[in-house]
Amino acid sequence: MKTEKVRCLILGSGPAGYTAAIYASRANLNPVLYEGIQPGGQLTITTEVENFPGYPHGVTGTALMEDLRQQAARFGTDIRAGIATAAHLSASPYRITIDGEQTVETETLIIATGATAKYLGLADEQKYAGQGVSACATCDGFFYRKKTVAVVGGGDTACEEALYLSSLAAKVYLIVRKNYLRASMAMQQKVRETPNIHILFAHNAIGLYGENGVEGVHLLRRKGEPDEEQVSLPIDGFFLAIGHTPNSGLFKEWLDTDETGYIQTLPGSPCTKLPGVFAAGDVADPHYRQAITAAASGCKAAMEADRYLLATK
Repeated sequence: MKTEKVRCLILGSGPAGYTAAIYASRANLNPVLYEGIQPGGQLTITTEVENFPGYPHGVTGTALMEDLRQQAARFGTDIRAGIATAAHLSASPYRITIDGEQTVETETLIIATGATAKYLGLADEQKYAGQGVSACATCDGFFYRKKTVAVVGGGDTACEEALYLSSLAAKVYLIVRKNYLRASMAMQQKVRETPNIHILFAHNAIGLYGENGVEGVHLLRRKGEPDEEQVSLPIDGFFLAIGHTPNSGLFKEWLDTDETGYIQTLPGSPCTKLPGVFAAGDVADPHYRQAITAAASGCKAAMEADRYLLATK
């Protein structure tokens, strides 16, 4: 298997990965970046982005990521297509296998592999992607001002999303498959006290409908019970809030993760328990999951990589 040696290897091409690449390049670390399974990250499956600084009139997710990519390339980042398929982090230099056929030995490693939103698995979720289906209320809620939306989920995340949307939308339905909410009692109370949030217990989303985007959701009420019935609910937006899966599986043998799989770093830092290994973006962030916070953590990771290399010369 072919082996290559580099000073700084970046895995992932979302805002964290590209920002890390920009800073690492400007620090003369000669970074190599592998784009991963979804070049450009989660933003490439969104439509308009209006909350990223520097774009006063908004920008599409795809255009934003292309701008970041070009900026990283301008400063000399070696951007490559490829997926990390194995990791060996027992000692430095760390070894990453790419596409099962090449090994990269690196003095510093920045893991920016992101997280994947969980979906229900409905074919309609793909059909209406970018046309009314979203997994981020903070990102897309602005487009549903004074409209009717639905949030799927019963935990704290779903309640937080519903509360956020309630300040924008005219009406928010919270679709809960159980007969109860799993959220904390404080969060439940906030939801119940918000007049434009309507909780639909014992409802399962089974499909979406609409001509030029989402116009409604098909629901199955009391699934499996004698009085099971199918109902259709007119809505303008459909938000998934059933969690995210951090793309950290390759690294769990070597790094600490929480119960969900998010890589744990030192508080306020991208540093992991391994010297020279850093985690940035959504793979290490179960709380914010925003492009701007991911970019900031990518900046921190590159700066820490530079400091580490200077200290170990």
